[in-house]
Amino acid sequence: MMRSLWTAASGMNAQQLNVDTISNNISNVNTNSYKKERLEFKSLLYQTMERASLDDADTGKPVNLQVGLGVKPIATSRMFTQGNLERTENKTDLAIEGQGFFMIQTGEDEVSYTRDGSFKISVGDGENNLVTSEGYYVLSTDGEPIAIPENVAVKDITIDENGAVSYMLDGEIEDLGVTIGVVQFANPQGLEAIGGNLYTTTSASGEPILEEDGEVTRSRISQGYIELSNVNIAEEMVNLIVAQRAYELNSKAITTSDEMLQQANNLKK
Repeated sequence: MMRSLWTAASGMNAQQLNVDTISNNISNVNTNSYKKERLEFKSLLYQTMERASLDDADTGKPVNLQVGLGVKPIATSRMFTQGNLERTENKTDLAIEGQGFFMIQTGEDEVSYTRDGSFKISVGDGENNLVTSEGYYVLSTDGEPIAIPENVAVKDITIDENGAVSYMLDGEIEDLGVTIGVVQFANPQGLEAIGGNLYTTTSASGEPILEEDGEVTRSRISQGYIELSNVNIAEEMVNLIVAQRAYELNSKAITTSDEMLQQANNLKK
């Protein structure tokens, strides 16, 4: 009888983590470029009471007698499907259509990656830089911060679909000579989310592949757009209800098992 208690308890723990994951998706429904997560489960070990077998006369038990011992969360897979694009008219807002990621300098020798292109211009001494909302430098294909001349207004900046930056000055178009770096990964599911819409590489994700090298299908950059979250709030609400009901049923299984144990203990000889 104790088997059912531990099995149902594993189900409650798994569904609690499932609710945590769904809640995180719902809370990030308005987060730029957020990619929803899905919790994956696997069954635990099975206890085999009788094995399927056949004798020399081809008779015997054709099926096993097994009892499962519960469930465990095994992974959270992130869905990197394209989110909808929202027009902002902001010249420094960039949306990626494709599998690419922007390169962001988050430390002296540390590079992180993001799909969130809600960039800003930071004002410095003699030159301005393209940065994230937190002030991290956006990097070019050369791995260097993207500097904008001090006398160039934001409204005069143009970024084409390949990430090449130019600007209008005194009625003439000037090429800045830099291209915004966009990379892809062999296994984006292996990226580690570190918050702030940023990811870092792991041994599972592989090293970043620069799109400019031509080894992958290039993404398209849309200036004046932002990629929205790919969370479908209706789906998440349905998933939340299912997780809640599963949690309740596992709890009911524990209550039922406890009542059965009480009945067994109350049997009189």
